[in-house]
Amino acid sequence: MTLDARLSAVLAFIRADTHADIGTDHAALPLALIESGRCRKVIAAELHPGPLQLAQVAVLRAGRGQQIEVRQGDGFAPIAPNEIQSASLTGMGARTMLGILERAAHLPRALILQPNAEPEALRRWATTHGYHLTAEALVPGFWRYPVLKFEQAPGADPAYSGVPQAAALRYGPHLLMAADPHLHAELRAQERRFSALAVYGRPGVLGELRVVQDALAFLLAAPTSAP
Repeated sequence: MTLDARLSAVLAFIRADTHADIGTDHAALPLALIESGRCRKVIAAELHPGPLQLAQVAVLRAGRGQQIEVRQGDGFAPIAPNEIQSASLTGMGARTMLGILERAAHLPRALILQPNAEPEALRRWATTHGYHLTAEALVPGFWRYPVLKFEQAPGADPAYSGVPQAAALRYGPHLLMAADPHLHAELRAQERRFSALAVYGRPGVLGELRVVQDALAFLLAAPTSAP
C-alpha cells in the first residue's frame, strides 16, 4: 500500500514486535507496517463504526488478518497492559491526542504522534510524563505536518539542552539543531505574519515574534543551516 509523505514519515519512526495504530481509519499505516516488515503484529484500533468497517475490509482484502487485528474502542481502551511496545496517533488535533493519552490507563514505551497542529502541547506533555523526544520531522503537504517520536526515559530530556527553551518547545529541538529546511521556511512565514501584526503592539503578538526570531537566530547559526 502506498502512503503519502506524512504517513511515510510516521512509518519511518516505527519498528516494534507489536504496534498499535490508534484511530486507524482505513488501516493504511498498519498494512504498510506489516508489508514493510517493520512490525510482526499490529493492532488497528478505531472507535467509529464506519472507519472500523473500512479497516476490517482493507485488512481482509490484503490477506493480513493473521498479522493485523482490528479492534473497536476509545483510544487505548482495547489494548491490554504490556501488549504493545509502541503506538501511533495520526491526523488528529493535538488536543484530541492529549485527551486520548490522558485517558489511557497504560501507555507503551514509544509513542509516534502526528498532530495536525500545536505540537508544542505534546512536547510539553511529554516533559512531565516520563517521555523523551528522540526524533521528529516536519513534512510538507497541505500544510507542514509535524511528526514526533517519544520514548520513555528517566530524567530531563537531553533534546532541550543547549537550545532556546520556548523556541524548542514550539518548533522542535531536533529540527532546530538540524537546521531543518522545512522549519526554516515555516519560521520565515511566521516571522512575516507576526511582523505585520506587531505594528499594533499587542503583547501576545510581540511575544510570539520573539520566539520566532529566537528560533531563526539559533537555526541560522547552526553549522548545517539552511540558506
